[in-house]
Amino acid sequence: MSGIYIHIPFCKKACSYCDFHFSTSLKYIDEMTDAICEEIIRKKSRITDQVGTIYFGGGTPSVLPSKGFEKIFNTITKHFSVSSDAEITIETNPDDLDAKKISELRQLPVNRFSIGIQSFFDEDLIWMNRAHNAGEAETCIKRSQDAGFENLSIDLIYGYPLLTDNKWLSNINKAIEFQTPHISAYSLTVEPRTALASAIKKGKQTPVNDEQSASQFITLIDKLKEGGFEHYEISNFSKPDKYAVHNTNYWRGIPYLGIGPSAHGFSGKTRYLNIANNTAYLSELQAGKLAETIEELSLYDRFNEYIMTSLRTMWGTSLTKIESDFGKVFLTDTIKNIKPFIEKKWLENQSDQLVLTLDGKLFADHIASELFITEDDHLKY
Repeated sequence: MSGIYIHIPFCKKACSYCDFHFSTSLKYIDEMTDAICEEIIRKKSRITDQVGTIYFGGGTPSVLPSKGFEKIFNTITKHFSVSSDAEITIETNPDDLDAKKISELRQLPVNRFSIGIQSFFDEDLIWMNRAHNAGEAETCIKRSQDAGFENLSIDLIYGYPLLTDNKWLSNINKAIEFQTPHISAYSLTVEPRTALASAIKKGKQTPVNDEQSASQFITLIDKLKEGGFEHYEISNFSKPDKYAVHNTNYWRGIPYLGIGPSAHGFSGKTRYLNIANNTAYLSELQAGKLAETIEELSLYDRFNEYIMTSLRTMWGTSLTKIESDFGKVFLTDTIKNIKPFIEKKWLENQSDQLVLTLDGKLFADHIASELFITEDDHLKY
């Protein structure tokens, strides 16, 4: 079953580390809702099977009024066949999840929250320029659970200067105590066009320490394993069979629609990229056009994307699939390219599935890039 991703490009505040597309002005939120519905209608022919997942990302989707969600859901159900057990996720911020908002969302088809906790310490949240505080981080989880939202995921960040190892342990333990079935944790990355990058460049902030990030990543893996979580993707942990279905489908190469400014969709051989500009997006949709560019993926693009996504998961990269989907030449090159990582014990070949070891998880991006194959590599054949 296919998925639908909807980008809600609004936030109350700009987090210091974030480079996702968003606006802190909510002035045109109703117009944006209408444009998103229009894009859904215009792309209805791109999905012919049932919709198995719907994911609202951003930005901060929880700033969207409930009537906006209702309008979008009505548009989707009118033009697509949605599975009765579809996973429907909204990314939320703790400060938005008051009793009224949760009650309103409970009346909609939403059955999963992904909550941007990031830390349970006020000083960390202030440093990140988050809109919520530590108290709201805790109460929103309890409030959501009490309202019947059991399928919750919470986000944490590690590897930033304020985060001592003791504070990181406290964040992990608190996350486990809440008994949410899913936890996503990300190492802080300093993106070029962010307030954090500017502050570091000017000497106003301490640079990120790679050794700290690696150490806290290992601590995360160990503690969540003790807590009964499976490390099913580099940044994602869940109780058994509680994986994020929508994101897992990304890593498995299942097609999805991308709706909203900066969103991208995937058909299997083609990627559709929406413009990352709210004004331009609105203008195009209001003029009856799609605000997208189309990228036809070559065999090499598709192979490299398969390597990049599959290697990050506990299921690994299938040598059998490489041969069947891409051909013998790709298989031969892959077997040659993995040898140094097998020798370093960063990769294991488990019944024709290439799986990262614990040490290998620290170098996942590097290993994937070394396994990429370009057309130039095959000119000799």
